[in-house]
Amino acid sequence: MFNAADMFRAFQQHRGNSIVITVGTGGRHWGDFTANEKRDLNLGGAMGQTTSAALGLALAQPDEQVVLFDAEGALLMNVGILPVIAGKKPKNFFHFVMDNECYATTGGQPVPNAQEIDYAEMAKGAGYAAAYSFDNLEDFATNVGRIMSEPGPVLVAMKMVPEVENEPIGRRQRRALRSRTATIKDLQAELGISVG
Repeated sequence: MFNAADMFRAFQQHRGNSIVITVGTGGRHWGDFTANEKRDLNLGGAMGQTTSAALGLALAQPDEQVVLFDAEGALLMNVGILPVIAGKKPKNFFHFVMDNECYATTGGQPVPNAQEIDYAEMAKGAGYAAAYSFDNLEDFATNVGRIMSEPGPVLVAMKMVPEVENEPIGRRQRRALRSRTATIKDLQAELGISVG
């Protein structure tokens, strides 16, 4: 297992101009490493819907590389999206699954059968172009650049150290995030999308 912050530090070197979407407890670290916030989306409040939203963006913007840092708990709420992604064959879609074996945001309840689930095999079985699993940072850091140059859809399953939130929601330390409106406007400007 490795830490989300270390993983994002290693990934950042290979981000290029990708649109990066983050979710979950681990996803909050991306803000410490991003070099282009205007191409970042945080879908932290959309558990179970983030993978569908990221797929929609990849299909709508086929010339843009779309990277989703998903949480395994969120993916399991909509696991039927895997064959949909495989069937749509978005060559620009990179699906990173941060697997900490628990629902860290809601107190650390274990994901059922967490130690036996193989998300890379699920993706391969669904028809993804490629899928990988990593349980240590060195292997991930060595391979992520090559993976980002492959045609998608690609799934990368990563065993992550859990960062369990036990404080009541109202007392948790919050990171400053751009408003939803500002995020959408920034991304529209980045992609040259005019509205109205």
